[in-house]
Parts: sequence; C-alpha cells; structure tokens
Amino acid sequence: MRLHLCLSAISAGLALSVAPLSGQVPALPAGARTQWVVRGPEEIAGYLTFDPATVGSRLPPALRFITVQELASGGVGWATDYLAAHPAQGSWGISFIEIIRARTFTIDGRAPNWPADGAAALWFARVEPSDPATDLGPGRPLLVLAFCLPDSAYAAYMRARGHFADYGDVKLRRDSTGHWRGSLRVPDLTVAVECTPTGPVSGGAGSAGTQALFPPATSTITDVVRIAFAGHRVQECAEVSPWTLAGTHPLAHGVILSPSTVQWGYELLGGAYRR
Repeated sequence: MRLHLCLSAISAGLALSVAPLSGQVPALPAGARTQWVVRGPEEIAGYLTFDPATVGSRLPPALRFITVQELASGGVGWATDYLAAHPAQGSWGISFIEIIRARTFTIDGRAPNWPADGAAALWFARVEPSDPATDLGPGRPLLVLAFCLPDSAYAAYMRARGHFADYGDVKLRRDSTGHWRGSLRVPDLTVAVECTPTGPVSGGAGSAGTQALFPPATSTITDVVRIAFAGHRVQECAEVSPWTLAGTHPLAHGVILSPSTVQWGYELLGGAYRR
C-alpha cells in the first residue's frame, strides 16, 4: 500500500541563539528551556497504522489519535484504499517509525556516546486536541510512543532536560553498495529494516515545517518539545516491505505501509517548553 501522507521525520534542536545554516529553518517561539540541534542526519523512515487500544494508557487526556477513518472521510487516497482492504481498522491510528543517525546530535551542547553504527529510533503518532477549541501551540502535534538510543546515561540526561527518551540497542549502517540496514532491540521488541534507495530524489531546500512532540501520559516528563526543520531529501526504498517487527510491544502489532524512505540532508532545531 502506497502512502501519500506527509509525516515528516524526527526532529530536534532550537532556533534561539542557534542560527540555521540554511536560513530556511522556521522560527520557534521564545522561552525554550533547552537547545536541541541535529545536523547531517541519515535515516530510514516507515509509516504504519496501529490499534489505539494497545497504547491507550500513553494518550494524555488532552489529546486524541487521528484515525484512518477520518482521513478516508477527508478524501485522503491511501486511507480510502487502506480502509477498503481493512474495514475493521477504521479506528486505528496513524504513525511513523524511524531509525536515524546524525553527524551532530546535541542537547545543550552535549552529545550521546554513540557505539559503532549507533543510532536513535522513534515511534511517533499523529494526534489532535480532544477538545477542538484547545490551542496546543505551534507545530503539528505528535505523541511520542517510543524514543530509544544506545546510551542509557544520555537517555537519563534527556529526561532530566525535559525530553522523553529510553535506552535501546539501535544501529544503522550503509554498506559499500548503498544498501542500508537498521535495527532496534529492547526487551519486548525487535525491529529490523533494510532499504536500497531507488528512483528520483524529492524534497530539498523547499521542504520545511514545525512539529510539537508530546510525551506519553505514562512518563514523568511534562514538557513539550517543539522543533523546526528544513531541507529534507527523500528517496523511496526499493523493497516492498523492508520492516520486520516482533515482540509483545504495541509497535510489533502495527501494519507497515509502503513505500518506506531514506531521508537526509536536513537540519533540525528545537527545544523543550513548559506546558
């Protein structure tokens, strides 16, 4: 199933005193408590639907999941096709998973201790306010369902700075032929992905946006991380279904949508804001 929904990549960094290299990263509000900077990223991104009942405890009361049914009702082509093939999954949510590495990845100037081929992995879901009259602030709202990186001390540092994170054995590497392999291992979940980029490259200097990352209700984190990004370059993966998900974790029961992509060349700036 081909996906034509714009779910942009992970983000980080801040437009406070950090000047965007490209000059195209959108400005963020004043008042950020941290400065998160990501430059020179490379990643594999996949999109998937999931059963909201499996992560209901993680949804803050002020938010609701966007569903396949409402996107189909709004005329989104892939959602219409998906609903026709999976009529019992109209209430399922929309999300994306990424495995990402970067030349620069810092929060307040501190970087993780990356092992060989070390990377970060994330699972974010699209959400909206439960009450349409509620103003969630700038940026497309996303709920952080998982964010893992292979440095437990740095994950604790991120949490202390208001950024949700956990430890996970995450790796990403590209071989001499240009073929990518990524993986994530935590006690209740194993993820593996392979991708050979193919076809035209899209995006570039004209791609930019903002997002607001809300922590799960099960976390002690209360800050919202607002990010801005620009310069995504995107290329599809040749494989029809490059992801494998296994375990008891809710992510393992999601349905991957095709195509997955490789993304690179952008800059992300952001920071943690008190709610």
